Amino acid sequence: MKKLLILAVLSVFTYGAFAQQIDLRRKIEVTGIAEQEVTPDIINVSISLQEYLDGKKKITIDQLESQLEKAVNDAGIPKDDFTISNVSAWNNTYQKKKNPDFLASKQYSIRFHDLNKFNQILSAVDPKGIQSTNIDSYDYSKIEQLKNELKLKALLSAKEKATYLLNGINEKLGRPINITENDNSSFPSPAPRAMYKTMSVNLNAAPPESDIDIKKIKLSFQLQVIFEILP
Repeated sequence: MKKLLILAVLSVFTYGAFAQQIDLRRKIEVTGIAEQEVTPDIINVSISLQEYLDGKKKITIDQLESQLEKAVNDAGIPKDDFTISNVSAWNNTYQKKKNPDFLASKQYSIRFHDLNKFNQILSAVDPKGIQSTNIDSYDYSKIEQLKNELKLKALLSAKEKATYLLNGINEKLGRPINITENDNSSFPSPAPRAMYKTMSVNLNAAPPESDIDIKKIKLSFQLQVIFEILP
């Protein structure tokens, strides 16, 4: 009898705990979406300079670097946005027959906020010393602020949708119970490609024009929201 009483008490306790875990609230689940495209205002570009021989005279990396540094300074690029990213030596087999010295090269990273300055900088550097330029990445300066604004828009869109549906069946919308966020944003991924080649440069030609193709950043947020339906 004592064992039966203990089992009965345990059963009541287990059932009570289980009942407390069941959410008996009426709910509606909807999806809110907010999207926006923005043009990147931060473009990280790499520029590679390389020594070359002008007849018997070597145009050194120090000379080319001085030209680039002055051009960057004249363009108003902050010092923090101009860095050396790689230093290497390049052995030109054809030139080695005339001169056994290696032709040194350096790669620099420049962060642009105004791409009009790109041509300005390149035109101030000896074109024969420019080995290549590449886009490394894109970004948007106010991206975090924009993300938060879009998340709020997605939440309000979900609320509006749920309210509309419940009004159709004479029900009232309550508070949100659960919010699940999905970030479906897409950033342009520039393929590593040379935009400018030294070997094709004519010293008498006009400064090279940039062929940087700026693709837009698409920010997209999807919120799955569960709202309570008021009694």
